[in-house]
Amino acid sequence: MSIKHVLFILTNAAEIGPNHRATGYFFPEVAHPYEVFAESGVAVEYASLQGGTPPEDGYDANDPAQLAFRNSAAIRRMAHSRKLSEVDVLDYDAIFFPGGLGPMVDIANNPEIQRAVERAWQAGKIVAAVCHGPAALLGAKNEDGTPLVKGRKLTSFSNAEESGYAQADVPFLLEDALRAEGAEYSSVDVWQEKVVVDGKLMTGQNPASGGPLAKAIVAALR
Repeated sequence: MSIKHVLFILTNAAEIGPNHRATGYFFPEVAHPYEVFAESGVAVEYASLQGGTPPEDGYDANDPAQLAFRNSAAIRRMAHSRKLSEVDVLDYDAIFFPGGLGPMVDIANNPEIQRAVERAWQAGKIVAAVCHGPAALLGAKNEDGTPLVKGRKLTSFSNAEESGYAQADVPFLLEDALRAEGAEYSSVDVWQEKVVVDGKLMTGQNPASGGPLAKAIVAALR
């Protein structure tokens, strides 16, 4: 079997909202999927809108997967993430958007992100996102001009989760925005694992869903 390649597309936003809350990508939502991909022999590369070192949030040294990623060659490679404009998503078998609050700042409703999502989708690549990562799907269109998420099953960080986490900081509620574009949104209780697979569209609800989502991606790549 030829090696499969997944492109992580990361936020460059280090703060969010009127209170200037520090943010970035959510560390376990990179570390846990990376662990799954590495163990499965799937190659991971990194891009971000601006390139360079993506800001991070939520690191927990008591989590073995996070500690391992912190000390890995992979995180050193991620510190030199390529500019998305210099990457062709068609070179990868899947694109993956980790969450954290950062994507709500620079990835949501970004024309360059929308083009990358549309290009990958139309080529039959896997498009995956976890937690706030599905913000990348907003505004992306099918070839007929309808919203990419319309009529498609997915999940993301829920309104219930946001109300206890960052409602004062985010510019909008992700669940509401996805529903407004016609997504068939579903979720489970706060902070519980949930993955939704709708063909090549694969989403996870929250940090607990990052590893399970990566396993679903690996299964689809095989």
